[in-house]
Amino acid sequence: MLAAYIIIDVGTGNLRVAVASKEGEILGIQRSDIEYIKDEAYPDAIYFDPNQLWDSIIVLAKDALQQAGEVKVIGLTATSQREGIVLLDHAGKALIGLPNIDHRGREWENDIADKNFVYDLTGRYPTSLFSAMKLVGVRNRKPEIWNQFSTFLSISDWVEYELSGVLHYEHSQASETLLYDVVQKNWSKKLADAFNLETSILRKLVTSGTSLGLIKSDQAQQFNISPLAQVIVGGADTQLAVVGTQPDTNDVIIVSGTTTPIIKLTAEYVLDEKQRTWTGRHVDEHSFMFETNAGVTGLNYQRLKEIFYPNEGYEVIEKEVAALQNNNCFAALGSLVADEKGSMTKGGFIFDVPVSHQISRAGFIYAALWDIACSIKENFDTLSNTSLHEKDFVWACGGGFQSRLLREFIASLIGKKVSIRKGYQQSSVMGGVIICNNALGESQIVAHTIETIDPLVNEAYQSQYQKWKETRKAIKATFN
Repeated sequence: MLAAYIIIDVGTGNLRVAVASKEGEILGIQRSDIEYIKDEAYPDAIYFDPNQLWDSIIVLAKDALQQAGEVKVIGLTATSQREGIVLLDHAGKALIGLPNIDHRGREWENDIADKNFVYDLTGRYPTSLFSAMKLVGVRNRKPEIWNQFSTFLSISDWVEYELSGVLHYEHSQASETLLYDVVQKNWSKKLADAFNLETSILRKLVTSGTSLGLIKSDQAQQFNISPLAQVIVGGADTQLAVVGTQPDTNDVIIVSGTTTPIIKLTAEYVLDEKQRTWTGRHVDEHSFMFETNAGVTGLNYQRLKEIFYPNEGYEVIEKEVAALQNNNCFAALGSLVADEKGSMTKGGFIFDVPVSHQISRAGFIYAALWDIACSIKENFDTLSNTSLHEKDFVWACGGGFQSRLLREFIASLIGKKVSIRKGYQQSSVMGGVIICNNALGESQIVAHTIETIDPLVNEAYQSQYQKWKETRKAIKATFN
């Protein structure tokens, strides 16, 4: 019987459960949307029901296993959105789930006395995005939850806790809490004090790839798998996507998911004097991830596909977009630019009026892809200006890079080759397989580069880049 792993991936936009072989072949994969609930107690807060999420994980896992056929599951691991957490009570029961896009702590951001100190230790300018501020928001306005609260875990660590019964916190996920000293690789009492939080709420730190032991017998029955399957510590979804790409130190990796981090793997802790970048722990023992982020990009593309191409595949989109002769539609859809102060709260498309007969659905998609590519260029430039990228290529992974045109746009804008590996569309799943193989002493996946796109010298692209900058400036000035 074929040995296999279950990889549970709780993203921002959706939940995925994959069954994959030790060689990295995806044997079965199922996905569903995550249901978020608006919390009216705050101006900008949402949450999810962990129990409902767990029920969905079981359903998807059973469906993926059925799709996979006859397999013997020897290991399970989890990965999840960064900054998302689950709060637990004293009995270890989940109280509430707070995703990365929950901003219930925003009202108290200015209570942080020394933001420079926090940035120096955590590699992140402190905002309501991060876990500590979510806890502050709960403490200050949700006593019915806070009075029961005992501890919290990242979402992936919570999934592994449900599977194994072992409370733990993985290092790459701890990097996203504002309570973790990135250089010292440990929780920090000084950081906890900065948010008036007790260190007793912090769980034991565990390295990615650690076995937590066998799956609990009741969970093995729920999943209908062998009770001898081991639960392996995974990590943050961006980090596992990087693992799945198998880069070397000082390589740059662009991960196109719901958001688009632009990452340089380094052997040293790098900080930006303007505090525009993040530096956190990778899942291995020694590496750091130095990054900028283009913000919500892949989610925009997915939503626009649902509007303009609800019944067609991505290959139809690519064909129609590539056939455009002259596209005069430009967009700014809320992506982030590291050098800008303040984020966009409104976005839109700009085109000539009266409306031309040449405007088509493909034109709107072209504008969205161009917005993503230009935002990536801006953030890549910030990254390179802080830590020079001397290699002539970058890696690309994530579902957004199924668009060859997007890879071509990026290559030409940044002046670097763009390469993809086998399995790039499901790179976090590939990362999960690699981590499980390492933990269980199995042979590792051989890395294959399947395509490289060279940069083009295209004057039209440079003109369109300037028009995009003008569009973004106009929309931001008008509505933001």
